[in-house]
Amino acid sequence: QKAGLSDAIIDRLLLTDSRIKGMADGVRQIIGLSDPVGQLISGHTRPNGLQIQKVRVPIGVIVIIYESRPNVTADAAALCLKAGNAVILRGGKESIHSNIAINKILTSALEKAGLDNRCIQLIEIIEREAIDYLLKADQYVDVVIPRGGEALIRAVVEKSTIPVIKHYKGVCHTYVDEFADLRMAEEICFNAKVQRPATCNAMETMLIHEKIATVFLPDIAKKLHDAKVEIRGCDRTYKILKNIKQATDEDFYNEYLDLILNIKVVNSLDDAIAHMAKYGSNHSDAIVTDNVTNALRFTKEVDSAAVYVNASTRFTDGYEFGMGAEIGISTDKLHARGPMGLEELTSYKFVVFGNGQVRK
Repeated sequence: QKAGLSDAIIDRLLLTDSRIKGMADGVRQIIGLSDPVGQLISGHTRPNGLQIQKVRVPIGVIVIIYESRPNVTADAAALCLKAGNAVILRGGKESIHSNIAINKILTSALEKAGLDNRCIQLIEIIEREAIDYLLKADQYVDVVIPRGGEALIRAVVEKSTIPVIKHYKGVCHTYVDEFADLRMAEEICFNAKVQRPATCNAMETMLIHEKIATVFLPDIAKKLHDAKVEIRGCDRTYKILKNIKQATDEDFYNEYLDLILNIKVVNSLDDAIAHMAKYGSNHSDAIVTDNVTNALRFTKEVDSAAVYVNASTRFTDGYEFGMGAEIGISTDKLHARGPMGLEELTSYKFVVFGNGQVRK
């Protein structure tokens, strides 16, 4: 608070008794997950008798660079270890003391289990030069996973000589179609913005079809206002609601991670999809509609890691998807996309069994 951090950032840093218990429970859940290493992904026998098997293996050494949330230290270490990887962690300076304490517990547990405590390493140097050095260690590290703000991720991508899986910002949208159940839409939009605004799967922009705007906007705006949400609207939204801020073009690119919401009235589903393509981050986007054709078109044409029909974007999460804990939400298309669980922290190799075959 003395450093002038926002309430959203302070919430990310905060470790209460319940959150510490949640971290411990999360590690126990990871322990209980099936071991992905050695799983047979697929297999077949060739006409010449060769047996071809595709087998899941660890990636190797993973660097995870993240900001603020100290719970990432526990989750990332446990997930990487469970998938057979070594992990090098580099958290934000704001959470360094929490990260050091958590890392001591983890390395102590490794020793008690008879494992090499170097499998989990925390970079305790808070200066940025430490990251720059780490990103050039391609002879030792197999992949880098950055989790944080846009500036951090861009810096990692530009400086790294190691492959990067980006966990980019979440500029998430909800489009309320002209055929939407408005009561359902109100509940979904309110949850997507207010339930936990500091998360990357929280809604940042609400798009509303022009045919239902005058009916829907006043009710949802009152509910959002009561929850202390600052609304920034397009010109058409401003004419309906009046007592709001007018959104700039730049606002629609922003990941606020706070109780701030953009609202835009659109002419059609086409306009909504085009808006998401221009301003979105390919993270999580939703449509609320009772029109099956519109719903299916939305799922095909919106190029995001998770697309929703009649549900909140807040569900883009490893736990909610039934994958167990996650390392983050990948907005890349290679090597993983969406919530990254245990399987996404592995690669594969081909194992070939023969009986003396030679190529002719």
